[in-house]
Amino acid sequence: MPRVSVDRLRPGIFISLVEYGWMGHPFLLNRFCLANGKQIQAIRAMGITEIEWDPSRSSAEPLPPETPGTPRPPEPDFTANALASMQDEKRARIERVRQQREGLARRERLFEQNTVAASDVFRSLLARPHDAHRQASALVGGLVENLLAADDMVVHLVGQKSREGGLAFHALNVTALSLMLGKTLRLSEEEMRHLGLGALLHDVGKQDIPPRVLRSSKRTGPEEDFYRAHVGYGIKAVSGFTDLPVPVKNVIACHHEFTDGTGFPNRLAGERIPRLARIAAIANRYDNLCNPFDLREARAPADALRQMFRSEAARYDAQMLQLFIKTLGVYPPGTFVALSNGGVGMVVETNPADLLHPLVMLHDPDIPRSEALLIDLRDADLTVESALSPAKLPVELVEYLAPRGRLDYFVESSKS
Repeated sequence: MPRVSVDRLRPGIFISLVEYGWMGHPFLLNRFCLANGKQIQAIRAMGITEIEWDPSRSSAEPLPPETPGTPRPPEPDFTANALASMQDEKRARIERVRQQREGLARRERLFEQNTVAASDVFRSLLARPHDAHRQASALVGGLVENLLAADDMVVHLVGQKSREGGLAFHALNVTALSLMLGKTLRLSEEEMRHLGLGALLHDVGKQDIPPRVLRSSKRTGPEEDFYRAHVGYGIKAVSGFTDLPVPVKNVIACHHEFTDGTGFPNRLAGERIPRLARIAAIANRYDNLCNPFDLREARAPADALRQMFRSEAARYDAQMLQLFIKTLGVYPPGTFVALSNGGVGMVVETNPADLLHPLVMLHDPDIPRSEALLIDLRDADLTVESALSPAKLPVELVEYLAPRGRLDYFVESSKS
């Protein structure tokens, strides 16, 4: 990028401070468009005489060079106060980032605890069905109570230690996404509990299917029949649960039924498919697209939603699918995005009040991944320019933002 004298700066010029490092200046971002004279004063106070600027991202040209021989009258030096003010703002921003990072860590701990609880449920199904039922109900009850505690909810991307997901991770993702849609549909508390329990248990029958069959993307006819039998095995697996509500069992039985009648096992169509099962079917498909057994085939969140809406819409309840897409937002958690300052980030959290301005983790090779900057786009003069395909990005950038490749979700009240 070309360089310009600091004396020629004015609002509207897009500058870069990358050469100084994020901790070497008082600004929130390394690259940004100057908004006011206070920012220019702060740059002067740093002792900088020339700075890189990007003409293509600037909305103004630098001031013309001063005519030699024309002395300027002295002016008051406000730079120290400007720099101190900017440093105070940055310290406050660092504290907010620390709190955001603590929030992410808390949700990751909760997700891991829920994963352990879900795994215990699946292990206990046959030997201790009463305990499994109680544990599953308690797990779902906590999630439902949290979601019903406030008007708004936030969908978070959470990390895990392993790239391998397994049944518990998929079950929790489908549960979280189903409850998210259920809340948007204003289901009653009882319906939410039935939906959550059904979503948690929807794939328990897969424990009786050989991994080779589950992981195959090109099954033979007999293998496909064996795979589809997981629905029946799932109903059998929960047969030891006392008084399991019919809506819960119907989620297990019908989560592969499609509204166009092409699903299985009963080829139900339209509203003959139980309502809660129609919700779980959407959540199940979305997670399978984002987290297939072979992560090389994984779809980016926006691509997964696009495929469901454009190519598979006939399979799903139209209103539910539209609300699912609306609730996840234009840029669902896990979406790689190009930002207006030329940077790249990944959405880690939705903002229910403004889905166009989510919380984004920024890629910066000069900052360790464990300390990666989190930017709430509502607080920064930044916008998302476009969603990006991770397959077209440098490997090191993708691994910085999503080192495990999987996308796992945690949904909670926005006021918790």
